[in-house]
Amino acid sequence: MNYSLSILILLLPLASFLIIGLPEFLNKKYAWAPKIAGGIGTCSLALVTLLSYWTAISYFGGDRLADGTFATLVPYNYTWLPLGNLHFDLGVLLDPISVMMLVVISTVSLMVHIYSFGYMHGEKGFQRYYAFLSLFTMSMLGLVLATNIFQMYMFWELVGVSSYLLIGFYYPLHAAVHASKKAFIVTRFADMFFLIGILIFGYYTGSFNFSFTGTEIVLGEGMQALTTCEVGRAAAMGGMILPTALVLMFIGGAGKSAMFPLHIWLPDAMEGPTPVSALIHAATMVVAGVFQIARMFPIWIEYAPNAMSIVVVVGAFTAFYAAAVACAQSDIKRGLAFSTISQIAFMMVALGVCLPNHHGTEVLDNHAQLGYMAGMFHLFTHAMFKACLFLCAGVIIHAVHTNEMSAMGGLRKYMPVTNWTFFISCLAISGIPFFSGFSSKDEIITACFQYSPVCGWWMTGVAAMTAFYMFRLYYGIFWGTENVELHKKHTPGEHSWAMKFPLIFLTVITVGVGVITTLGGFLDWEWASFGSLVSASGKSYTIHFNLQIALTSTIVACASIGLATWIFKGDSQPVADRMYAAFPRLHKWAKHRFYMDEVYQFVTHKIIFRWISRPVQWIDETIINGLIDFTAWGANEGGESIRSWQSGDVRHYAAWFISGAVAITLILLAI
Repeated sequence: MNYSLSILILLLPLASFLIIGLPEFLNKKYAWAPKIAGGIGTCSLALVTLLSYWTAISYFGGDRLADGTFATLVPYNYTWLPLGNLHFDLGVLLDPISVMMLVVISTVSLMVHIYSFGYMHGEKGFQRYYAFLSLFTMSMLGLVLATNIFQMYMFWELVGVSSYLLIGFYYPLHAAVHASKKAFIVTRFADMFFLIGILIFGYYTGSFNFSFTGTEIVLGEGMQALTTCEVGRAAAMGGMILPTALVLMFIGGAGKSAMFPLHIWLPDAMEGPTPVSALIHAATMVVAGVFQIARMFPIWIEYAPNAMSIVVVVGAFTAFYAAAVACAQSDIKRGLAFSTISQIAFMMVALGVCLPNHHGTEVLDNHAQLGYMAGMFHLFTHAMFKACLFLCAGVIIHAVHTNEMSAMGGLRKYMPVTNWTFFISCLAISGIPFFSGFSSKDEIITACFQYSPVCGWWMTGVAAMTAFYMFRLYYGIFWGTENVELHKKHTPGEHSWAMKFPLIFLTVITVGVGVITTLGGFLDWEWASFGSLVSASGKSYTIHFNLQIALTSTIVACASIGLATWIFKGDSQPVADRMYAAFPRLHKWAKHRFYMDEVYQFVTHKIIFRWISRPVQWIDETIINGLIDFTAWGANEGGESIRSWQSGDVRHYAAWFISGAVAITLILLAI
């Protein structure tokens, strides 16, 4: 199969960014009309989506290799910077997870582009918005198609820059500027560790590739082979060097994926436009850390399996912490933001619970590495229903002109499409059978129980919290107490089809994938199993649900939904009021994110700035600058003092000569 057109997946959004953005950058009067700019960006993404779907169908529909795996293809590879045996390459890599990510990114991005026609209508900077969307999409696509770690890092940073521009789109607002700077600084701090890990990895292995052998990679015709390293050398360094490098890279991924304690930027990033939240903070950018670990997974498993426990601990704690905070949020977007953090943590835990030889003799035995498949599957399903939830939030905010749930309630009567799409997405994220989240979350919990019963029950508890806080959101928005006064002034309602179509499309995917995979998991349908496309070993893996775990997780989810229904569904919430009154401090702490932002403020301002930065500043200004100023003063004064020595007056020269001669004579006589 010819994949030469795959390069257009990167070039089309880049061209869209330049075509939309350059005229306005050069001169405001040359800017495109808003509809034309939006049309260019949307048509470009439509073509990218078609190419991504065609690539996915061709790739997964093609024949497997003799060993039962899909081929790893590199249709393009260009040596950008040779440095002896080590060189920096730029290219396109196609394998199961990169092709799967193409579908996720292109689908969600296209829906956001269409949705933005309605949501951003009449906004100042409409053209700039679509230019930035194209830049971000290109950056994210380049990240998942990278042939090596260094190329991944380049697009990784470009993703950070473009997210900064999108979060700060409403730059006249102080909150948006603050949020964009916060996101940029926190993620840059984490990215520093990522870069250090890459440099350590490259120095000791002699390669930036994701594979040490490179023998399984099929290069395009006429291209230079990727740099490889000696497996023996890598193994020799595996005792300390490679685990250290991988953990440092994980810190970079934890920053991008908003893992505790580097999560503080994501809730504030909700100051950006809601479609941006759906694209960046639900489906694409925040899963970059998960994708990074999945991409480096064979190296983790072979050379640093014990270090995977760090991923498990960080992910498990983050999942619980974010779920606890989500239970107390009154801002709809911030509630969804903490839900995203918790779900990304689910994916991290899924990857972390994979251990070699856990249930088999192969290093990458599918059953032992169930978490890998489950994590990637949850990445796919979560992208669809969480993007739908964020886009629903945008419709709701448009209708009531606020993010606060106190202004909502009873909206089901006015917004039936939004009500049903939000409800279905809530069922999916809660893990109810026949919705997409059930299959992926059930497999994650199964993998956690295989790893450790404690881990399994912990994540089951977090799953229960997920169902509770999502239906708390649902009932607070669409049922609950209606704000009659506000609704009299402005009657809420559905928006244009540009905003409704993406909701329906993403909901259809959520239901369709859920029905097929649920039936396939119970009936052993190989073609309906996500493991037939993406697995740890690359070989087809038919999922069969563990009936006990499936029943347990379903009962727990239904019980949580029932509890949320009992507490929040009515026009009044006496139970909730009593709970708030009984635990006021706990609710206050959870609502304020357990004061993590204040902790960071204290550490940075009271400790780092006061006891480190200010002393360093004093040393710089007083001692370093003082020494430089003293040197300059001494040179100036010395010059002024000896200036008379070269006055040009012969009489002065004669006097100095005679004085010097007399002094030397006296010294010689004294000696």
